[in-house]
Formats: sequence, structure tokens, C-alpha cells
Amino acid sequence: MSSKTTEGHQSFASFELDPRLLRAIEKNGFETPTLVQSKAIPLALKGHDLLVRARTGSGKTASYLIPIIEQILRKKESKSLTTGGILGLILVPTRELAQQVMKVLEKLTAFCSKNIRFTNLASNVSTAVQKPLLLDLPDLVIATPSRAVAHITAGNMSLNELLYLVIDEADLVFSFGYKDDIVTLTKSLPQGCQSFLMSATLNDNTDSLKGLVCRNPVTLKLEESEAEGQLTQYVVKCGEQEKFLLAYVLFKLSLIKGKILVFVNEIDRCYRLKLFLEQFGIKSLVLNSELPINTRMHIVDQFNKGLYQIIIAADEGERDDEGVEEQANTETEAQSSGESKKSKHGKKDKEYGVARGLDFEDVACVLNFDMPTTTKSYIHRVGRTARAGKPGISLSFVVPKNEVGKHRPTTLASCKKDERVLHRLEKKGIELAPYKFNKEQTQAFQYRMEDALRSVTRVAVQEARTAELKQEILASEKLKSYFSENPDDLVSLTHDTAASVRMARTQKHLKHVPDYLLPKGKQAVAAEVGFVPYTKQNGRKHVQRSRTRGKQRYDPLRTMRRK
Repeated sequence: MSSKTTEGHQSFASFELDPRLLRAIEKNGFETPTLVQSKAIPLALKGHDLLVRARTGSGKTASYLIPIIEQILRKKESKSLTTGGILGLILVPTRELAQQVMKVLEKLTAFCSKNIRFTNLASNVSTAVQKPLLLDLPDLVIATPSRAVAHITAGNMSLNELLYLVIDEADLVFSFGYKDDIVTLTKSLPQGCQSFLMSATLNDNTDSLKGLVCRNPVTLKLEESEAEGQLTQYVVKCGEQEKFLLAYVLFKLSLIKGKILVFVNEIDRCYRLKLFLEQFGIKSLVLNSELPINTRMHIVDQFNKGLYQIIIAADEGERDDEGVEEQANTETEAQSSGESKKSKHGKKDKEYGVARGLDFEDVACVLNFDMPTTTKSYIHRVGRTARAGKPGISLSFVVPKNEVGKHRPTTLASCKKDERVLHRLEKKGIELAPYKFNKEQTQAFQYRMEDALRSVTRVAVQEARTAELKQEILASEKLKSYFSENPDDLVSLTHDTAASVRMARTQKHLKHVPDYLLPKGKQAVAAEVGFVPYTKQNGRKHVQRSRTRGKQRYDPLRTMRRK
């Protein structure tokens, strides 16, 4: 069964929800159901399995949490639940998404928290430490597939009473390496369990999952034009070094208003761009898979609160079919050349995902500083803006083939795929308009850009990366218990200090942009101040004096008079 949707309900009250749930929905500002909510909630309340495709930010999380909470409240009110046990299992591919689902769940159960108990198992602590959380028999459990299987295998968790199974971002579950975990988990599912598969795209992976966990599901597909109507997409074809020049001009002259999410393809790239921008007094945050999970979530939280305007995120690529062959070739070449695949820095978190799952609020612009290597990654990246009916723009830097490798310090291997990905996007009907700007005006900043970029050496990048990782691990582990008892102090914790103190050479003059470099209309206007005379208004000469050891004396350089 399949359904395409174009319009929704007038209000949440039309779903005949529990008053406590309706009160929580109203308190959190959910005025009317989104498109996916208007179709998914009534079908879920009728007991249908669902396979839902909707873009990031369309309200998928609430579309399955609201009917699950409502049905559990109804069953508890009618006392139809004879024994205690886990009633709902929500599987997500990343820890960040687990945290986000947890926050939405807390909001929706604000007035029925005594009736709905839940826990989040998606963390890097041992199963033995998490076992007490399951002894209390929570109604809902949030976990990654590997963590859920680990607890089932250890005997800490039973799914005998399970009524609801959710797999969020279902198209990512197999690509993140969870296929075996899902197959193992399905063997423990009881018959009659209602299933929800939520995804931004439908592909072979979601079809495989559908066959494993669903029974004749209703498939909901949002119209693409309805989902992408508020997004304006631009592209700039430029050289590798020009990326830094354009980023400097865009940020320093505030040509982009609002919060900006910048995507790069490597972790080192995060710190290189951050250090470069710091030369001009532009603050930014770095987000990557090496940082601890609570640090990553705190960074996103500060960004959402408006404490920082720019996040530089390392999107290391989705492991999908487009990149499998090339990845295999790369690994073969590395093994034949004797190169080590071990990271020189911290261990990367395989359950990390920034292009998907994380809830970045009010993003005005997504800047693809490095073009993604797949069209799927591009779609998910730009899906972080133009959400909830708000307008947004995406700007992508594309390096032509004849420009790749011309500037070795800033070159990136993935740039070779830029034009290929752009061509694929055009074939899919995604139009990226040329971003028009005056190149002559940007060339005025060329010397300053080159001067700053020379200061960001490879050593400076490595030191900044290592130092920030050490600092965040220390803060994450030792201060975790303190911040749990003193949540207000967490607000004062910042994440933008490590890189700046390790700059090889900081040039203060770069932070100021002289008027002669500014485009016409951007110069400072001093007419309102007027001329400041050296004489007072009553005609008496104003004599400049300076104090030295308590005595007054004339300053001949200012007064042009002898003493």
C-alpha cells in the first residue's frame, strides 16, 4: 500500500489524543501537524506498520513518538498490560540522533512522566554499567542496533513484551554496518509487533529492512517539491585556494546573515579552516567524530542557542554504494604500499553522523566548503537548512578538474569528484544556480588571505587538533558528574579556545579591514560624528596636558607652543 500526501490536519486535537499529551504538544509550540505527522499519526493509531520517507526536519520523530506514547497511555489506563516489560524499542544509527530522540521524548512526556518511563542506551559505557537502567523495566528504550543486541545477548533486556519497533534513519542502518545486528535482533521480536521505518530516502537497504520487520506496511512518500520549496541552492566554481578567500570575504563582510553550517571532508580540514578564520577574528566551532559524544551534543546545543554563528563539521562520507568500489581500491593501495590505517589521533566514533540526525535549529546557510562525494550526502547536508517552512540557502564550492592539485597546501583528494557529483545532481533535476559576486572586489583581499593561510601550517593544525581532543576528553570525563549536579555551569563551558592559543603566528592587523578594501557602500560612515576641533566652542584654545608623577606639564607636540 502506498500513499502520497500534499496537505495535513488542522490541529493535533483532531487525533483525539490524551489531554496530557496534547498539553505537552501545545507547551512545546507544536501548533499544527506537519505533512508527515498529519498522515502517519492516524495510520499508526490504527495499528498499521509504516514505511515513511520524509526529508530531514519534517517532523518524523514526533510522527512516531506521539502515537506510541498515546497507545501506551491508553493501554495503561485500560489496564490491558498484565506484565511489565519493554514496550517500545527505538533503534537509531548514531548517538547524536539517540540524544535528539531522547529530548523530544522528554518534551512530549512532560505531563505524563510517571506513566511513561524511558532510557537511552546509546553511549560508550559498558553493558554492565547500563544494566541497572534496564532493571527498572522502562517502557521505551532508545539504542543503536549494536548496543541493543549486546544487552539482549547479555540477558539484560528481553523483547518478549515488545509492542512497537522503530528504526529511525532506516536507510543508514545497513550503511553504518548494522546489518548483522538487525538480523540477530529480528529473531527476538515477538509476533504482532508494530513497526515503523523512518527514512529520508527509500533504497535497497530500506526494502531489505521492510522484508525483515514489517507486515504489509503503508508507505508514505512526501512530494519532493513540497519538501524543498524553501531552499535556494547556489554553486561557485573556484580553485582550491580560492575557497579560503571566498569564505573569508563571506564571513568577514557578513554577506551571509544568520547561522552557518560549514561542511568539510576531513577532520584536519576542520582545524585548518578554523585557524584560518581566527586570523581575522572570526569565531567558529569544530564538530567531528573524534570528540566525545557529550561534547558534540553540547556544541550543537550552544549553536542552537545562538551563542555561536558558525560550525565547521567534518562529514567523512556515507558508506553507500556509490563509494564502495573506490573505498575498496583505496584500502588495497594502502595495504600494498604498507601504509598504516591507524589514526594518529583519537579513535573515531563509528556511530557519529553530522549530516543526518542532528537537529541544527534555524540554520540560514549550509556551506559545502568541500563538495560531498555522493549525491545522497549532498541532499542530506542541504537538508539542515530551509526547515519547518523557513527559507534557507546552500552554497557549494566546486573545484574544476583543471584546478585540482594546483595549490598543494590546500588540495584535497575528494576534489576530483566535485564536477562528477555536480553533474549527477543536475541529472536528478536539482538545479544549482551560479552564485554571482564581483571577483575584482574579492581580489583586493587576496594578499591578506595568502598571508593568513601561510600562518596555518601543518604543525599548527596537528597541534590544535591534538590539544582540543585532550581538552575535551578531560572536560567530558572528569566534569561529567559535576555538570550533572550543576547544569547552569555547563552554559559557561566554551569550545573555541583550544585552537586559537596554538597558532604558530597570529597577526592582529588582519582582524581589521581597512575602508579602502571594502566594496562600495560597505565603508564606515563618519559624517554623523563630524569634525572634532582642537579649540573649545567658546573660542579658547584647548591645551592638551599630560600627568607625570602627579605634576601637570605642557605637551609641545600637541600644543605647538614653548613652555
